[in-house]
Amino acid sequence: MTWYAMHSYHVDVIRQNNFHMERNGNCLSEILNQKHFFENPDGLNDDIELNLTLYDIENVGGYRITIIGAEHVFYDSDHVNNVKGFFNETLEKHKVSLGKDIKISMDEAFQTKAPVFLEDSQFEYCILSVLNDVSREDAKFVVLRCDKVYIFKDYNDIWHHICGILIAVVIVILLVAFMYSRKFIQPLKQLVGYIGRITEGYLNEKIDMHSFSEVNDIVDSINSMTTKLETLESSRQEFVSNVSHELKTPITSIKVLADSLLQQEDAPAELYREFLVDITAEIERENKIITDLLSLVKMDKSECELNISSVNINELCEQILKRIRPIAAERNIDLNFESFRPVIAEVDEVKLSLAINNLIENAVKYNYDNGWVRVSLNADHKFFYIKVSDSGVGIPADEQENVFERFYRVDKARSRDTGGTGLGLAITRNAILVHKGAIKIYSKEKEGTTFTVRIPLNHAN
Repeated sequence: MTWYAMHSYHVDVIRQNNFHMERNGNCLSEILNQKHFFENPDGLNDDIELNLTLYDIENVGGYRITIIGAEHVFYDSDHVNNVKGFFNETLEKHKVSLGKDIKISMDEAFQTKAPVFLEDSQFEYCILSVLNDVSREDAKFVVLRCDKVYIFKDYNDIWHHICGILIAVVIVILLVAFMYSRKFIQPLKQLVGYIGRITEGYLNEKIDMHSFSEVNDIVDSINSMTTKLETLESSRQEFVSNVSHELKTPITSIKVLADSLLQQEDAPAELYREFLVDITAEIERENKIITDLLSLVKMDKSECELNISSVNINELCEQILKRIRPIAAERNIDLNFESFRPVIAEVDEVKLSLAINNLIENAVKYNYDNGWVRVSLNADHKFFYIKVSDSGVGIPADEQENVFERFYRVDKARSRDTGGTGLGLAITRNAILVHKGAIKIYSKEKEGTTFTVRIPLNHAN
């Protein structure tokens, strides 16, 4: 903006100077014509009016005046050896500094009957034709020259003042910026200290500070993150404890059963068979825990490998329901499947089967006797939707956010009775997420639960 303002001022100064040069040149030309100067140049040396005009233009205006004919120089204010600078010298001998060929400029001024303005690095020039009704050989010209230092003396002063103001403004801005940066960095340094404490393992320490809104947002995000980390760490510790117990319990049972058999030398075959059935059940239980753990580890990989293929989702759901119906029949639970349209999707059949199987199996396990489970399948042009509803025990509202967390179980005692490890829904969610899908839960305690799953029909890498 400063450059634009000064550039505009520079152009305006040149325009005003040219205007004054033209006005002074026209005034001088008019007096020269009135005094018939070119008919008798030497006779007008004592003309008071002409001398005053020349004096005003030279000293007040600050111009160098040169009066030129076709081949002669009649007057030059820089040459005062002759009387008052009047002389009659050939143009060849007299050097007039115009920064351009004098004859070209004189020709242009004569032809256009208008002043010609020239400039070089040091001076501004104005050339005017005095006699317009004569031939080129008889033409006479007035040349005014002005030093640029004189023209731009006010411009330079203004520029120096503006530069001083700009420097002062920049210094003030830098000082203010420095002060504000310190004020802004201070809470960030304090925040770094808090984060250092969290890094050392003090997850239960919450950041308590109030600063700029942006810093407050960061503080809230970090506190939320540490709360989740604390919950995850607690769940992990509980999981280690539970898994240790779950893995140890079948082994302990197997050892007790085996020791009982070894202590009986003449145990009947029926007893051996009964004990072996119990040992097999404990081994199956151990195998289920290990299988769930391995499934979760595979799903947790940052780049989970998917074996994508086109799968008939209707047939897939029918196969899963066929496997679970005997379990539901044992407790007289009505298991229904409703399909609104044929659905073909690009999915990993094994992982998706595991997710759907867990949802339906949980709906049966955590249900009341003589209850019901309804599974529905639908689709649009982009996604297919699976909904699993039951009339079971439901999930408390304050527990619903945590059911998808790994190692989390709502009712630990009931989970052990039903053979749960707290990994089923975590595996289900991971299987859906790797398909770029989403899962939601709607539940009310003692009134049942509904899970809705949405997965894209076409898999995008």
